Amino acid sequence: MQVFTPDDITSQTPNKYLGVLIAAKYARLLNEFPRDRSSSREKKLTTRSLEDLSSGAFEYRVVPRKRPGDSA
Repeated sequence: MQVFTPDDITSQTPNKYLGVLIAAKYARLLNEFPRDRSSSREKKLTTRSLEDLSSGAFEYRVVPRKRPGDSA
């Protein structure tokens, strides 16, 4: 099992909390794609998403949340 430290995550994100949120959303996205279920040695999606995030395999952007009273 691979262990990810906060330094691994913050190399690609501003802070570790945002990094974990991004990795979780990416894991949910990976879950939508078909997988080969016959492989018993396949990595978990959370591990794969943290690996991809720490290596810079994908780009992300943070979209500001719209609040109910804001006009723009």
